[in-house]
Amino acid sequence: MIEFLSKGGILMIPIFICSIIAVGIILERAYCFWKESKGLQKFIDYLQNLENKKEILKTGSQKVRLLEKNLRGLAVIANVTPLLGLLGTVFGMIKAFIVIQNLGGGVDASVLAGGIWEALLTTAAGLSVAIPTSLFYHYFEGKADGIAILIKETVREKIEH
Repeated sequence: MIEFLSKGGILMIPIFICSIIAVGIILERAYCFWKESKGLQKFIDYLQNLENKKEILKTGSQKVRLLEKNLRGLAVIANVTPLLGLLGTVFGMIKAFIVIQNLGGGVDASVLAGGIWEALLTTAAGLSVAIPTSLFYHYFEGKADGIAILIKETVREKIEH
């Protein structure tokens, strides 16, 4: 692992940091949604028993915000890590072409391998972080949307009656 980080160049550091943050958010959101699923019916019943219309709206909005917490962080990581990987690819290719220029155009495959290795490694690392992060983001967003719709319907029914 350390070898990959060092051979991938400086951009492997932010990609690695993004992966750690993504795992933390994913675990936190998984726990949150698991906990919310256990108490969802109790919360809906609580909303239905509230009498004050402002309190119903406030309580429903607070729950939706809780469900959406940290999802933007996952979206940012899912969008930024492939760009970091692409930037690493560009840096690696620049290094490879600098080597070609310094050698006067005489290409030695073993000398070029370092730049190409960095280019491929950062791209793979960026995508390896972005793909599962994006999947989890969309999964959690779908769960939050489903619960938010249920809350909004409950609030709407309560306000209309």
